[in-house]
Amino acid sequence: MLSFQKMNGAGNDFVMLDNRDLSLSLSSTQIVRLCNRHRGVGADGLLLVEPAQGSADFRMRYYNADGGEAEMCGNGARCFARFAQRISQGNKKIAFETQAGIIEAFVEGEKVTLKMSAPHDLRLEQNLLLDGQPAVVHSLNTGVPHVVEFVDQLQKVDVVQRGAALRWHEAFKPRGTNANFVKKLSDHVLAIRTYERGVEGETLACGTGVVAAALLHSLVHGADSPISVEVRGGDTLEVGFQRQGERFDHVTLTGPADFAFSGEIEIEG
Repeated sequence: MLSFQKMNGAGNDFVMLDNRDLSLSLSSTQIVRLCNRHRGVGADGLLLVEPAQGSADFRMRYYNADGGEAEMCGNGARCFARFAQRISQGNKKIAFETQAGIIEAFVEGEKVTLKMSAPHDLRLEQNLLLDGQPAVVHSLNTGVPHVVEFVDQLQKVDVVQRGAALRWHEAFKPRGTNANFVKKLSDHVLAIRTYERGVEGETLACGTGVVAAALLHSLVHGADSPISVEVRGGDTLEVGFQRQGERFDHVTLTGPADFAFSGEIEIEG
């Protein structure tokens, strides 16, 4: 039997596993089954707490619901920080390794603030064809690749169809991208909907997508820090940063990380 904890960050939900003794070696098929909402626990992704390979406190392993390992997940990282602190009875401040670099986190009750790795691969004003129609998008890697399209009528966007068109677009091959549709509510408030790569559908929130949206909003519309972003799950996340030209430093993401339930599940080999 496999013991797990279920958590969510602003509605983005995860299966949390303690693998500090490295006894777990899950196949992609097993991860898909655990994340399946009908035959497993149900989640957008799965997170493993493992020993650090360097000087950090822990190592974070993140897998999407399709069983593929990804570099980073903002909402998942907040959940990871709170989960790791609980199982280790550690300090409020922890650092952990990800494929996107070392992330520092500060846990304060149900709120977690992440100090993100430096964003890269900025591309502004990309002119694409989507379903034969011109579209202007912007892209940035905030741990994983994201494309952002600013829209006026967010609720009318077909996130699944248009998100898939962007996710698989020739411009973002070979690995594809996450797709975000963002509406400016005010200079410092955005609303967002996200199509997540690996989930292959719309999720209630995406932390790295929120960061990408806020930073690109700063570049495109001239907004300064901090920027609040309302996600589909109903929560509001806050992004802080320092900007010099097109360079960002001290990027932070603050939002909830909630425990839902714990349990045991039998997994087949």
